[in-house]
Amino acid sequence: MSLLTERSNDADLSSVVENNRTLTSSRTVTGSKLRSWLGNWWVLIPLAVLLAWALLPGIFTGADPITGVPQEKLSAPSLAHPFGTDHLGRDVYARVVQGTSQTLLTAGLACLVGSVVGSLLGLLASTAGRFVDSVAMRFVDVVLAVPAFLIALILVTATEPGPLSLGLGVGIASIAAFARLVRTEVLRVRSRDFVQAALMSGGGYLTVLRRHIIPHVIGPVLALLAVDLGAAILAISGLGFLGFGSPPPTPEWGLLISEGRQYLTVAWWLTTLPGLVIITTVVLTATLGRTINKAFRF
Repeated sequence: MSLLTERSNDADLSSVVENNRTLTSSRTVTGSKLRSWLGNWWVLIPLAVLLAWALLPGIFTGADPITGVPQEKLSAPSLAHPFGTDHLGRDVYARVVQGTSQTLLTAGLACLVGSVVGSLLGLLASTAGRFVDSVAMRFVDVVLAVPAFLIALILVTATEPGPLSLGLGVGIASIAAFARLVRTEVLRVRSRDFVQAALMSGGGYLTVLRRHIIPHVIGPVLALLAVDLGAAILAISGLGFLGFGSPPPTPEWGLLISEGRQYLTVAWWLTTLPGLVIITTVVLTATLGRTINKAFRF
């Protein structure tokens, strides 16, 4: 009786030690990920400022982005006007801040369309059989054969120019990238031992997909979503520069550069400073995507 008791106590002690090790390892991994995120403060803080520009622009500027002061037209950057003024005396900084919501909303619509439709298409291609996979991938190959900017331009010109058509056009052009990524990740995760064990233990198709496959695919999709947000902002700004975005005098990043190009020799700030905001945003979103990919890698 005492021997059985000793063995039982040893087993309980081993179980407690193993649980403590697992908990310690989990805390270590969580702490490492948290330090990794905090180490990218130089990315998170500017992105938080951009988000605040979009949600609460009145906190950052009180100038009117539509009506200007003719006496102050083409004024160089100063403390009163950090980004200078345009040819109508409007504060360029106020127009950049007020135009953030317009640009981010359109880019967000593009990312929503591309990520949702592309993810569903990739999920269907990787799980619905060879025929569906072949048809879906041939569609993806056709879309990838045409430059994404050209696809967006064709779709926008075929409809009425505006933020809605702009977002849909850019979003449709990005479907192929999400479809290929999701298909690749699902096929990779589906071949892992824990997925095969779940299937052999009697797990249903939807259950295994929901519990074991999709959680491991979310990370790469979020990483691509961050990168695609920057690409969408760049494409939307480019189309806005060509005149397919919001009509004047609505403040929109691409439109600001288009309006300032006529005064490039006398007012460099009209194109340079909004352009730097666009470039910085694209670089930050790309860096955020790389950080997310590292955080969810397994």
